[in-house]
Amino acid sequence: MCGFAGVIDFEKVHTKRYREYIEAASRQIVHRGPDDSGMFEDEHAILAFRRLSIIDVDGGHQPMPYGDDDRYQIVFNGEIYNYVELRELLFRKGERLKTETDTEVIVALYHLYGKDVLRYLRGMFSFLIWDTQEQHLFAARDHFGIKPLYYIEDGFTVLFASEMKCLKEYKRTAYVNDVSLQHYLSFQYVPDPDTIQKEIHKVPPGYCVTKVAGDRMVLEKYWEPKMKPVPSNDESRMIDAIQTVIVDSVKMHMRSDVPVGSFLSGGVDSSIIASIARQFHPGLKTFSVGFKQEGYSEIDVAKETAAAIGAENFAYYVDHTEFMRELPKIIWHMDDPVADPASIPLYFLSREARKHVKVVLSGEGADELFAGYNIYKEPYDLSVFGHLPTGIRQALKQLASIFPEGMKGKSFIERGTTLLEDRYIGNANIFSADEKKRLLTGRDQYVNPTEITGDLFENVRHLDSVSKMQYIDLMTWLKGDILVKADKMTMAHSLELRVPFLDREVFHAAAAIPYEWKVKNGETKYLLRQAVRDLVPSHVLNRRKLGFPVPIRNWLKHEMYEWASALISESELDGLINKGFAHELLEKHRKGEADYSRKIWTILTFILWHQVFIENVYSFNRDKLAAAT
Repeated sequence: MCGFAGVIDFEKVHTKRYREYIEAASRQIVHRGPDDSGMFEDEHAILAFRRLSIIDVDGGHQPMPYGDDDRYQIVFNGEIYNYVELRELLFRKGERLKTETDTEVIVALYHLYGKDVLRYLRGMFSFLIWDTQEQHLFAARDHFGIKPLYYIEDGFTVLFASEMKCLKEYKRTAYVNDVSLQHYLSFQYVPDPDTIQKEIHKVPPGYCVTKVAGDRMVLEKYWEPKMKPVPSNDESRMIDAIQTVIVDSVKMHMRSDVPVGSFLSGGVDSSIIASIARQFHPGLKTFSVGFKQEGYSEIDVAKETAAAIGAENFAYYVDHTEFMRELPKIIWHMDDPVADPASIPLYFLSREARKHVKVVLSGEGADELFAGYNIYKEPYDLSVFGHLPTGIRQALKQLASIFPEGMKGKSFIERGTTLLEDRYIGNANIFSADEKKRLLTGRDQYVNPTEITGDLFENVRHLDSVSKMQYIDLMTWLKGDILVKADKMTMAHSLELRVPFLDREVFHAAAAIPYEWKVKNGETKYLLRQAVRDLVPSHVLNRRKLGFPVPIRNWLKHEMYEWASALISESELDGLINKGFAHELLEKHRKGEADYSRKIWTILTFILWHQVFIENVYSFNRDKLAAAT
C-alpha cells in the first residue's frame, strides 16, 4: 500500500515548476508510504513514489523498471492477491522476473498483453505504467474503486496522484465546484468522477487510461458490476458456493510478508472475516473501537466474538474532546468532504491497529453485495402499494404531502407512492431539494441528484427493486463514501486495509443470488448468513446492523453545541451557505424539535473542509495539522 504522483507532458516536463510540484506532492503523502521513496524522470515524465512495504519488503523499490533497457516504469498502489499464480504464468511465458513483488507481475503482464493485463488482476490497485520507448502512458483503477486515482488534464498535460491534495500543489489555489457541492449536500459525498474542487477529477473504478503524444487522455471502461440474479431451487448449492468463494478470498487476502490483523465490530461482516482469518493465522490480532456513551459501543460484543474464535482483541474508546481535536486532521486526510460520522471512529481504530500490525482485514462491501442494509427491506415492506390502482396511489401521495413533518405514516406513504427511481439515490439522502434552496445562497440553478442516478437506473431497469438498489449503492455509495473513508482513514496511519468481500470472484457469486433469497423472513443478507452459519459465533449471526454508531445526535445538543455554533458563525462561507438556516437547524436540533444531526454534520464537515483547503486556517507539517499562526 503506497502513494504516488506523476506528470506527463510532451513539451516542458523539465521545467523547474514541475520538479518542485512533484517533490511537494511526494511530501504530502509520506503517510501513505513511510518506508521508502523514489523518483523517475525522463524527457516527458516524472513519477514519484512513497512505499509502505508489504510484499518483498527488501526488493520492491519503486518506480520499478522492467524490460530491455528498462523500457517500462511503473508506480503501483495496492495489492494483487493472485500474484503467486500470475508469477508462475509469466515464468511459463519466458518472462524474467527480478523481484518477488506483485508490482513486477503487473508490468510484466502489461509487456505481454497490453491493456488486457486487467483481465488477470485479482486485487485492489491504481497504477501508472510509462513506456519510455513508445512514450505511452497506461493507467488503471481497480474494479470497485478500493484504491484512489485523481487527475488534472491541463491541455495535453496530465497529472496523476493518489491523493487530491497532491494536485492542489500544482494548481496552488482551490475553487469549489458548485455542482459538486450541491451533490455533496444530497449524497454526503461528491459522486465520481468529480471532486469538490474544480479541474480535479477521479478516474472511475473499472476504468483505464491511455495517453500518447499529441492526443488528449482517453478514459475507457474495462469492467462494471452487473447484477445477474439466477432463478434457482437449489439453495444449499448456492450456500456452498458462497462459503467456498469467501473462504478462498480471505485466504488470498492473508498473503503478506508482514503481520496481518483484522478489524472487529459487533456485526456479522467483520466477524465473518475475522473468524475465517483466524483459521489461517492462529495468532490473529483483532481491533475494535467504541464510545463511552451508553448505546454507542459494540466493544463488549466484539470481545465476546474474539474470545469465541480464539483471537486477541485490542479495544479503544473515543471521547468527544479527542473527537473534536482530531477533526481538522481527519478532514485533511479525507481530501474531499465526506460527511459520514463513521469516518472518525475508523480513524482512531486505524491508529490503534497500526501500533500492532501493518495490514488489517475488514468487512466493507458485504452489505452492497449480499443485500445487508435495512433499507433493502423497503421493497418488501412497500409491496402493498403495488396492488393499489394508480388513482388511489396518487390520492394517498397528495394526502401525505399535507401531513406535518414527523407524523407517523407520512414517510411510509410518500415512499410507497413514489417510484424507486425518484426516491432512492443510495444509502444517504441528506438535504431535500427545498432544503438545499434554503441552505445555498445566490443560486439560479439547482441540480437534482437523479442526474447522477438516472442513467444508472436505466442500466438495471430489467432487474428487481433490491438488485436495483444494490447496483445504485455499488456505483455511488460504496465508492463515494465507504471505500473513500476506508482508504483515507487507514492510510492516515500507514495501515493497509484489505477487503475480502470486494473480490471479483465473491462478487460473481453474490450477483447471482435471486430476489427471494436476498432478504427473507425480514432477514437481510439471508444467503450470506446461511453460508457462514458454521463459521461465525452464533451471538453475532443475526444481530441488528449498527455500523459504527457515533453519538453526534447527543453531542450536538450538549458537548459540541457551542463549538458547532461558533464554527458556523465564524466560517467564511457567506457566498455559499446561508448561515441563518444552518443555525436554525442547529437550534431546532438542540431543542429536540427534530433530529437534524446528519444535516448539521454535513454542513459542519464542509465548513471544516473549506477552512482546511480554501481558507488555509490549518497547515500541515510533518504529519501534524496545527492551527496556523
